[in-house]
Amino acid sequence: MTVRSCRRFLHSTLVIAVATASAALAGPLAATATAATASTTTSSASAASTTSTTSTTAAMKSKAVLAQTPLMGWSSWSLESTNYPGVNPTGGASWLTEAHILQQADALSSELKAYGYNYVNIDAGWSNGFDQYGRPIANSTTFPDGIAYIANHVHAEGLKLGIYLAVGLAPRAYNGGNTPIYGAPGCTTANIVYPDLRLTNGWNSAYKIDYASPCAQDYINSIANEFASWGVDFLKLDGVGPGSNQGGTNYDNTPDVAAWSSALKATGRPIQFTLSWSLAHSEAPVWQAYANGWRIDTDVECYCGTLVTWNNSVKQRWTDVVQWIPDAGPGHWNNLDSLDVGDGTMDGITNAERQSYLTLWAIEDAPLLAGDDLTQLDSYGLSLLTNREVIAVDQAGTPARPVSQNTDQQVWYARNSDGSYTVALFNMGASTATVTANWSDIGLSGSAQVRNLWTQSNVGTANGSVSASLPSHGSELLRITPSGSTSAPSVPTGVHGSAATGDTVSLGWNTAANATGYTVSVDGKAAASVTGTSAEIAGLSPSTSHTFTVVAKGSSGKTSAPSTAITVTTTPESGATVYPAAASTNTLGGGATVYSCSGCPGGQKVGYLGGGGTLTYPDVSVPVAGTYLMTVSYVDGDTGRVSIVTVNGTQIELPTDGTGDNDWADAQTVTIPVTLTAGTNTIEFSNPSNYSADISQIVL
Repeated sequence: MTVRSCRRFLHSTLVIAVATASAALAGPLAATATAATASTTTSSASAASTTSTTSTTAAMKSKAVLAQTPLMGWSSWSLESTNYPGVNPTGGASWLTEAHILQQADALSSELKAYGYNYVNIDAGWSNGFDQYGRPIANSTTFPDGIAYIANHVHAEGLKLGIYLAVGLAPRAYNGGNTPIYGAPGCTTANIVYPDLRLTNGWNSAYKIDYASPCAQDYINSIANEFASWGVDFLKLDGVGPGSNQGGTNYDNTPDVAAWSSALKATGRPIQFTLSWSLAHSEAPVWQAYANGWRIDTDVECYCGTLVTWNNSVKQRWTDVVQWIPDAGPGHWNNLDSLDVGDGTMDGITNAERQSYLTLWAIEDAPLLAGDDLTQLDSYGLSLLTNREVIAVDQAGTPARPVSQNTDQQVWYARNSDGSYTVALFNMGASTATVTANWSDIGLSGSAQVRNLWTQSNVGTANGSVSASLPSHGSELLRITPSGSTSAPSVPTGVHGSAATGDTVSLGWNTAANATGYTVSVDGKAAASVTGTSAEIAGLSPSTSHTFTVVAKGSSGKTSAPSTAITVTTTPESGATVYPAAASTNTLGGGATVYSCSGCPGGQKVGYLGGGGTLTYPDVSVPVAGTYLMTVSYVDGDTGRVSIVTVNGTQIELPTDGTGDNDWADAQTVTIPVTLTAGTNTIEFSNPSNYSADISQIVL
């Protein structure tokens, strides 16, 4: 379970307001919905009926140049969702009006367009009904001139317009199955749903569409053509599963995503296509194939008296984006949600947090969609949003990865195409701390030139490392350029133990630039030569500790400096020991509880950990002191959580990859090094300030 899911309530009320309440989703719906769906087609919709599509070839060409870099612009939801005084005076999302959208477009044009911000995205609440063909129409009270009028205004300023839709067939559009589908003679909405009218999306507010019927694609095409006729340049499809805190057959919206992708391409208009929210990483290949971006997390907004707070939920992105880093690239990007850093009074976070917020978005090449009232930007917020060197990092297309997330002092890095490195230093802790980037951890050796991108100033030459004293939740963003040749192989990074037995240790690492192979050394002696990024070292003795390094080899005979050394202790001759979480010898504290778990080893797990709930293993025994590889079987149906693992009094932060689909019955595994003493050790799982993953067992 997750406390974060409740923060989608306002969003869900807007969706359900259009879709009609889920309590009335069965037979009587047709009678109540008829009047609402009988409205006449607007002039914009009429334009849609005459829109012709270009050839598939032309559409593919437009797609080929679409989203080559992350989009930049502004989105309305942060202002719609806030309780900040005066913003939504007549209730949730009452801020959203045609006048306000045009005001923000004008401000974007005058303040941010020159820096690359060019999308004006309208989120949930713009529509309150459907035309006679089940296509959404604008609320005539709040958008009296219609979406096409806004698009014309936005386009005249050299900007682009985005729009929002929830996945599935809204019950009012269904209209008892009597709604004809535009451009598809003989097709009605009765032809595109399942007989049991099963519900779908993150709010259960729509009927699941059955794409076995050709009429289903026709329906999606009709809406896509309508949007294109209005001049829409971006579509956010929300409530998509698996994800949006939903999983299972009814919430598999991958056919919807494929249908929308096809429909948008067929319009011939280059319309960026983004999915929301908290998408399941298991379907990343599908999202990559059909969409230009996907939300990796829940809403960033706090649904409180400001736009965001650090804890709810800006800081969660540092955990949740990690499993998605390899999936981002030209044409499809990890979307971290809106960027609320422009107005210190309304944002709800400190200046240090505002800088760190934008720093993470930039190093992850996330879309930069400001969520503030652009007419109220303060000077500091404007300086953040218009720093060209930071924007260049975002647009470079090389997402950074963390060296380690075991502590609150974190280093994230990416090697750029010119051989320089983008390095971000973060202090996620509650007090001032020094954060150090060691060259060997990020792929460097020797001396290098350091530039601070936020201050746009050269720091000087550094050898071996660079450090900064940072305030709580503070950051620095650096460009580090090696002084020597960039053609030599870079130092292998991320060297880690992945498995150990009594006589073997398996290792893995990240690909080094300009490398054709690698040499693995054990205790200072070459032990293996491989071409890939993993190796198993055999011939070791049980219960012994060994030091491992990796050197990259290049085609010209050049080699890198050695990687950061790691130490791994082999298991006893009898092998590793399994410690079930539900064992009676363990101690459960707070609300921690043993549950059945069909997809867990042993069929059990301990849940409700964190926030006072603890799991303590009091008797983890090893014959000799050393650094052991501990494999944790955990369950995390959220987007990601952090467990505090305390080993003999020493804390380690353990982020876990969530599934995003509310799956709390299937275990995943993660392997981490832990330092143990000879004899009995105590290991505890907890998190005083938040929920942590459920634990099924540990093996070491």
